[in-house]
Amino acid sequence: MKQLSLVNALIMAASISGFSQSGVGTTTRFAISPDNIQIAYEVHGTGEPALVFVHGWSCDRSYWKNQLASFSEKYRVVAVDLAGHGESGIGRKGWTIESFGADVASVVKKLGIKKVILIGHSMGGDVIAEAARQLPGQVVGLIMVDTYKKLGPGRSPEEVQSFQKRFGSNFKDSVHAFVRSMFLPTSDSALVEYVANDMSSAPPDIALPELASAMNYSRQMPKSLEELKLRVIAINPDNAPTDMASMERYGVEVMIMHGVGHFVMMENPPDFNRLLMMAINKLVQ
Repeated sequence: MKQLSLVNALIMAASISGFSQSGVGTTTRFAISPDNIQIAYEVHGTGEPALVFVHGWSCDRSYWKNQLASFSEKYRVVAVDLAGHGESGIGRKGWTIESFGADVASVVKKLGIKKVILIGHSMGGDVIAEAARQLPGQVVGLIMVDTYKKLGPGRSPEEVQSFQKRFGSNFKDSVHAFVRSMFLPTSDSALVEYVANDMSSAPPDIALPELASAMNYSRQMPKSLEELKLRVIAINPDNAPTDMASMERYGVEVMIMHGVGHFVMMENPPDFNRLLMMAINKLVQ
């Protein structure tokens, strides 16, 4: 195993001890979703447009730790735990992209944010599109971080069901192996193991239905983008090809990050932060 880098050691320490103890000096706050679930979030910095960071499937807001301090120097930044994740509540009847979008919208409304850029990693990219639908006139643009490498008809219900079955018999081991496959062979082994262990510990009764909803949303995404008429930027790793033509067809501008896997913001924070700042600057021009 490679020696754990200082950056990744800090990531792990923050995640294990709880995001509110991350050393940024901000306490956890709560909003209430439309279905009466407590939604945890925290805020750093000032300035508009505000930046709202949304994590992916079976993750939490600590995955954005290496972005919050940097971007709070210029912007008001908000990190959200979706319902069923991190410090947010459970008890939801339907774990859907629509309900997660409402979680994000609830936080934005509680804070009284007038102008916001929504930033979502993986499944969080679907969530921010749905949140934007629920925040008309308030969203400056969307930044999707390795959510789609191709846009079009999306996954069929049969494809979604087949993929979901991969995790049915032994959820923990199957998710652990799946998460490891999303990194590169050269990725920091300690970070790989941390993320794999963390995500595979998610409750299956939440993780499986939300996975299905996210994959099914691929059929909705082109329509959502057309309806929203917002500027959208995708930051994608080069671990697999991005179909540029299909992305451009739906108005998505793509920025490629080299030498990383799926968890781009954790694997190489300095390079990712540079690209993210470029994307933000494009949206606020």
